[in-house]
Amino acid sequence: MDEHLIALETLGAQARKVRVPRDLEGLDGIVIPGGESTVLDKLARAFNLAEPLAALIREGLPILATCAGLIYLAKHVDNPARGQCTLETLDATVRRNAFGTQRASFDTTVDVGWGSAVFTGVQASFIRAPIVTEVGSAVQAIAVLKSGEVVGVRQDNIIALSFHPEETGDYRIHQAWLNLIKNHAEQVI
Repeated sequence: MDEHLIALETLGAQARKVRVPRDLEGLDGIVIPGGESTVLDKLARAFNLAEPLAALIREGLPILATCAGLIYLAKHVDNPARGQCTLETLDATVRRNAFGTQRASFDTTVDVGWGSAVFTGVQASFIRAPIVTEVGSAVQAIAVLKSGEVVGVRQDNIIALSFHPEETGDYRIHQAWLNLIKNHAEQVI
């Protein structure tokens, strides 16, 4: 999470951590980071954050989700942990740990694009990363590995990635997401 904060602040955005529902007040967008998707779920439910967060996402709050964040947004998880819940805001099916264990983690480059924003050779770190196995009609694949796995999707206000762009120092994705927030704010006014 701190890497996302560094990326956003480096790009001139004001950022803060969200831990409880009152932290959601006044946000223009939110990053749901990597980590462990089951921990995200348990903590969000324990601190009564899950429902207010899901409501804001459904209302159009811009979201950038990476790795575990992608899993946490998905309507369906291929291999959920026992009792695992998600926010069910992204019309997609995701497979957890699709590339294997921590030892199978890898770095590569991937092309990412949505709308007029197209980025070639984005440095991407895959750490026990998920893949998207199915998408609904409103979901667009925005990043696909050369081997064919979908590792990035967009659905309206949601950008969700299997990988960690914040780990590599390549902040083009963060900048494009900030541009989406700016455009969203202009449309709301």
